[in-house]
Amino acid sequence: MKRVALALLLGLLSVAVMGGPAPPPPTDVVTVGTVNGASGGTIDVPVFIRDTSGTPLGIDQPAGSRIQSYALTVNYSPASSVQSITFTRAGITAPLTPTFESSPTAAGMVSLLDTFQESTNLIPFTLNAPLPGNQVGVLHVAISPSAPIGSTITLTLDSTLTQLSNQAGTTKEAVTLGNLLLVNGAINVNTSIPALSAWALALLAIAIALTAVVMQRR
Repeated sequence: MKRVALALLLGLLSVAVMGGPAPPPPTDVVTVGTVNGASGGTIDVPVFIRDTSGTPLGIDQPAGSRIQSYALTVNYSPASSVQSITFTRAGITAPLTPTFESSPTAAGMVSLLDTFQESTNLIPFTLNAPLPGNQVGVLHVAISPSAPIGSTITLTLDSTLTQLSNQAGTTKEAVTLGNLLLVNGAINVNTSIPALSAWALALLAIAIALTAVVMQRR
């Protein structure tokens, strides 16, 4: 009986060692930066994609399975702290020519959708680049003068709408598929831009007018 008990114990230990939890699958990463801004000022917030080896899409995959299209949607809050916002290409995608591009907006939300032809406009990702990866876009944000100093404007990637895909759209990466990780960002409102008084504005207008008169006389 002792031998049987010992054999069973060794068997259980073997199963425990061999049957441990499997490592999580690799994921590509989309990151929105975190920056400091001034109430009443403008600020650029970078957006990155990290191409991780071993995912369905990437530079390490065969032709036709590269990251050549993305849909990036950022929800910002509180919307009252944002006077205006636009989302454009930047970084490694800036010099490329997309076959499709759109930047739809809605209350509290802005998106950037791009598709590039792989044969002529390969997105030059650096495989396994240090986080946050390669910059692909930028949020141009005008902060409302009413945004309180010390407050935070959250920039949250939409986990449903944010996706990566190949040129054809036949292979996708998303949070729901378990192969895309999203890292949210923020704008910390830590100062303000002083507004000019009525007298200062009047003096500025007079100075501009006098400069124009002097230039005309020359």
